[in-house]
Amino acid sequence: MERRDERELRDELVSLRAEHRQLDLEIVALENSATADQLLVKRLKKKKLVLKDRITQIEDRLLPDIIA
Repeated sequence: MERRDERELRDELVSLRAEHRQLDLEIVALENSATADQLLVKRLKKKKLVLKDRITQIEDRLLPDIIA
């Protein structure tokens, strides 16, 4: 993998992790609200899961498994 590609992946990883944390905060705030919109909470959780999957894909590309 070229350094430029690796740098772009690392930048995307930082961005995705930040978005993932932000979604987590939004979900917690909504769940603590007495008037929580359950459909919105469900959508945010699904989006958070998609982000987590993408984060895992990038981490796997950056840190490939080493067979010992």
